[in-house]
Amino acid sequence: MSGARIAGRSSGRPDVPVRSVGPELLLLGQTTDEARDRVEQYLDDAFLAGLASVRLVHGKGTGALRRAVRDLLACHPLVESFRDGEPSEGGTGATVAALKVG
Repeated sequence: MSGARIAGRSSGRPDVPVRSVGPELLLLGQTTDEARDRVEQYLDDAFLAGLASVRLVHGKGTGALRRAVRDLLACHPLVESFRDGEPSEGGTGATVAALKVG
């Protein structure tokens, strides 16, 4: 019976849910703690999805979210570099991060 397959099984790996990851994460209205948690998860997901860069929209406001996001990016092992967004990307209300190649 070589070549026989059990219905519903295509490999020996368990089914892993696939998340759709877009190139942008909106953080507006979140606390710095909430934003840090979301950015951590998002960077992991974006890296696994093979994204080369991501845009984190924190807004301008008091600058607290921007500082929290950039502090995290500065020491995150998956981040190669980061910069202010271009005017068309949200300017100083967004940070664009280049991810390391896996």
